[in-house]
Amino acid sequence: MKNNAKLGAVFSVLGILTGLLFFYLIVVLYNPSIDAHMAIGRADEATSVRITFAVLGWIGTATGAIWAVVFYGFLHKEKWAWFWGAVAATIQLLAGFFPMIPAMDGNLPPSTMVVFILGAILWFGMLFIGGVKKNIIILAFVAGLAYVLTFIDGVAPISKYTTSHNNPFWNGMYVMSQQVSWWGAAAWAIFIFALLKKKSWAIPVGIFAGVMSMIAGYPLGINNALYEVHRFSMFLPAPLLSTGLVIYLLLPGTRKMTERWIAAD
Repeated sequence: MKNNAKLGAVFSVLGILTGLLFFYLIVVLYNPSIDAHMAIGRADEATSVRITFAVLGWIGTATGAIWAVVFYGFLHKEKWAWFWGAVAATIQLLAGFFPMIPAMDGNLPPSTMVVFILGAILWFGMLFIGGVKKNIIILAFVAGLAYVLTFIDGVAPISKYTTSHNNPFWNGMYVMSQQVSWWGAAAWAIFIFALLKKKSWAIPVGIFAGVMSMIAGYPLGINNALYEVHRFSMFLPAPLLSTGLVIYLLLPGTRKMTERWIAAD
């Protein structure tokens, strides 16, 4: 499967079609998802859908164009093609996963699940074609989970901001933590890309991403668990996983593993 340009070209066509499918699905879901939350009196959730779906729609749709470039790369057996395919698939994983949550909350079909599944197939396909080692794939996959969960931690503060004006401290907390989470999610994506490209600065970026997720996630998760839902908070998986990853990245063995990967042909 390694360096299989013909298979890469087939995956690229599938990636283009996935990008176009997502474009259609997010357009179809956009207003019904907003209306469904407004109908049950959750204008705050409608606000988060209005903003987040737009952001994901922009970047998710752009992946179709990235896959077109990747298709060109595989046709000409360019060495960079698999990496940019992995970049496009990483974006499609997030774009396909998150819209399922508000869709199900609004009793709508989670139609973007197909984009998420196709994105996962494309992601692993690109890594196998690129000859990425098993231990690196596992690390990138776990970091990918942190990437998605950290992004989700940046969504809820959008709605919570609109319902917390009577609490100045937490209203301010939601404003500040929202983008910290999204920057952390972006940093996790960059860590994955740097790791796949054998960049020596991958581990520092991963530490930055993890700490950003922890800074934003722990205050929100602890407050939500103790004072709002009185159970385990869905804000907590992102900082907890990020904490584990930061500890792992600080281990000498992890540095040696990445150094061997970087030095490999």
